[in-house]
Amino acid sequence: MIALTIAGSDSGGGAGIQADLKTFAALGVYGASVVTALTAQNTLGVQAVHPVSADFVAAQLTSVLSDLDVRAIKIGMVADVAVIDRLAEMLAAVAVPVVLDPVMVAASGDRLVPEHAVAMLRERLFGVATIVTPNLPEAGVLLGEASATSVEAMEAQALRLAERGPAVLLKGGHMTGRDSVDVLCVGGRTERLSAPRIATRNTHGTGCTLSSAIAASLARGATLVEAVRTAKAYIAAAIAAADRLSVGRGHGPVHHFHALWDVASSR
Repeated sequence: MIALTIAGSDSGGGAGIQADLKTFAALGVYGASVVTALTAQNTLGVQAVHPVSADFVAAQLTSVLSDLDVRAIKIGMVADVAVIDRLAEMLAAVAVPVVLDPVMVAASGDRLVPEHAVAMLRERLFGVATIVTPNLPEAGVLLGEASATSVEAMEAQALRLAERGPAVLLKGGHMTGRDSVDVLCVGGRTERLSAPRIATRNTHGTGCTLSSAIAASLARGATLVEAVRTAKAYIAAAIAAADRLSVGRGHGPVHHFHALWDVASSR
């Protein structure tokens, strides 16, 4: 099975294209990629962003889809309105599930997408997405509202976002409490997905990893709800194992290969 990630590159390896490909591999799916931006980035923050032109993004996408049997697509950081417009046009003709992770702000707080691209992303890419996976700040930006501060408010925002067409997984990692609760909205109905909150600073790339895990399961033939539940369990385990790694001096990555490395080390 093949999944495709359309996203920015993270030179530190914890998020973006690099996290997506690691997730695909960990979940038994072959990964292909279309790079939308280059970043100078590490565990301490984002130092620079260099967008890739719409023409070259389109060339990459055409090349991959003309040869590979892609079964699911994940879209991450797209910071340029021309790129967003071209992707929406091309993906409208592609009959595979699309997971849209509307990456706007890095975990470090660095803004990755300019204001003028937000409306284009909402208006154009929501139309080709099967599911969108915003975190609380991103949902607030997309709706022009303050971020939700309760699970009930999350459910209300998820329902409003879903009115634009796709299913919604609203991630509650920015809230506090014993459990981390996400809200899944499919077909006008909401469901709460809960996992114990892990005390760690190594959470870089969690959103990228979760959305690419959903895409990996969809590529393997899972239903949307099954894919979301599988991805939630995978990211929870990857966060729980994150402190086994020692990467950088800031917010380190989650452990994408926690299950595989544990098996290898036991032999």
